[in-house]
Amino acid sequence: MIKTSPELLAVTERWFDAIRYRRTHVLKDYLSDSAELRFIGTGEDEFWRGQVVRDGVGDFIGEMPEPDVWEVLEAEAFENGETGWSAFLHKVGFPGLGDSFIVRTVLVFVLEGASWKIINRHASLPFPNVEFVGSEQLAIQSLVNAALNDGPELLQTEGLASVLFTDVEGSTPLAEAMGNQSWSALIDQHFQTVEGIVVAHRGQFVKSLGDGTLSSFQSANEALLAAIDMQEAVKLTDMEPRLGLRVGIHTGEVVLARGDFFGTVVNKAARITSSANAGEILVSDETRAMVSGHHEFKFVDAKSVTLKGLPKDHTVYRLQWSQ
Repeated sequence: MIKTSPELLAVTERWFDAIRYRRTHVLKDYLSDSAELRFIGTGEDEFWRGQVVRDGVGDFIGEMPEPDVWEVLEAEAFENGETGWSAFLHKVGFPGLGDSFIVRTVLVFVLEGASWKIINRHASLPFPNVEFVGSEQLAIQSLVNAALNDGPELLQTEGLASVLFTDVEGSTPLAEAMGNQSWSALIDQHFQTVEGIVVAHRGQFVKSLGDGTLSSFQSANEALLAAIDMQEAVKLTDMEPRLGLRVGIHTGEVVLARGDFFGTVVNKAARITSSANAGEILVSDETRAMVSGHHEFKFVDAKSVTLKGLPKDHTVYRLQWSQ
């Protein structure tokens, strides 16, 4: 059933805010991991596929100057099960390049884990990029050419890991109440705090995911300690509004390819996070078993839950982190 989607509208607005305010380092986190990812522009050769888009999107947008005209003329978003789309019309202009112009953009989303990710981006102008932004924007095409010349990157490892997801409960109404610029500043600072905690516990901060994060730890013990520090950091902050942080952890075999993690363990960790309430840390039975010899952890409220897309029921525990 097709319905309007305030959530996808908010995600799209944050995507455009990252473009407008030059936060190019987060753009790849909005894009799908799938090889079916497509990035389409106006130019004759601007039809790019797969990983080169994720690798090059930050540099591609970074080649644009900062706009001095940015006005949303139309905006809408819809979802239908695990797919969705948004359509935007912007009036955009750049310093020294004459009149502003209308940019039409359609984003197609798929639900990956607990987050909406862009699987297809199509933006169109009535003329080439060089006339619009003053440059040809060759970043992604350069990556395409490198892949054709050098062959695919073959970085791939696997092993046991504890995967930790975070998610902010009620982020959509918060973003609407605060406004996009204030919300983006708040969530970016939150991401920096989370990343610092992950690194301090010898984990790998893999990426941010819209309103949440994905991290991996070789030690389940360190993953739980990091989760506790994250909740305590949120509790102790003097910033308003205070975020309602949900954390989910699962331990199992993962595959690392091109800097991203894949496998059932990641999907299960994401689904466990979706089952948590604000202020909770939920862990799988596998993770609890990994730290059974560490008496500093107390697990309560064991329950059997159904996790979307995964067979059978799964036992999860709430890690008690605060008195």
